[in-house]
Amino acid sequence: MRTLRTAAVMLVLLGLAPAARAAEPPALAKARTLYNAGNYEGAIDAAAVARRQPTWSDAAALVMARSYIERFRQNADAKDLVAAREAFVSIKSSSLTPRDQVDLLIGLGQSLYLSEIFGSAANLFSTALARAMLLGPRDKQMLLDWWATAMDREAQTRPADRRRVVFEQISARMEEELRQDPGSAVANYWQAVALRGMGDVDGAWQAAIAGWVRSTLSPENRGIRLRLSPGRASALFQCPEIRPRLRTPYAVIPTPSSRSVGRNNLWSAGGAKAARSSSGPCARARS
Repeated sequence: MRTLRTAAVMLVLLGLAPAARAAEPPALAKARTLYNAGNYEGAIDAAAVARRQPTWSDAAALVMARSYIERFRQNADAKDLVAAREAFVSIKSSSLTPRDQVDLLIGLGQSLYLSEIFGSAANLFSTALARAMLLGPRDKQMLLDWWATAMDREAQTRPADRRRVVFEQISARMEEELRQDPGSAVANYWQAVALRGMGDVDGAWQAAIAGWVRSTLSPENRGIRLRLSPGRASALFQCPEIRPRLRTPYAVIPTPSSRSVGRNNLWSAGGAKAARSSSGPCARARS
């Protein structure tokens, strides 16, 4: 009964959110459109206009903060990250739609991640994942990728003997995701990386091959196959422990087309700042 009541509440919330979004003022709708188009300068300007309306000031501040985050990831200008934090702090979560509340959690998590506070960022991403039913399939996968990336970076900051517990958490979550979506490119990639981080090289190799094959089961994920793109897959297969196994016949499996890699956006953990600091599947952190 509790499950049914929860499902009913979520359906009501999902039904109300579009109605609320439809009533948004033109300036806020414009800000969202410009943000989605990658025009972050324009989105910031339009959101600034929308913030003058008290009813919509919090939603507009969220768009503005997200735009500053994206601009920071493009240009690595610290002023943009500061501006994003200031905008986030001004937001009253209770004034946002349920979907915008999830975006707020993600934006706050990104702010922490880009400040290299990886463990806390992962906690926020995990909280957002608990509300993943409000997201579309692609957005959920990108959020899962942010969480795993933050967990991986957190593991790299720890002494060697304290990393395994982090990779075990990544592995457990990816196993659960693969039960629900066997073709998830994100889960397939991170399952292999987690096993490698736990010291199970043979398991990592088998997971990598299985994931490569399994990813074809979800053609709708083609636009988010970031983690099985040529660059990412090659990085994993170049690990010194794994490379000798490339003699297996499975090594001839073609790589997904590079055209399947979408542009970096709010959900992608591969932005300019993140890419420069990413540990990668073969990285060995200093003890």
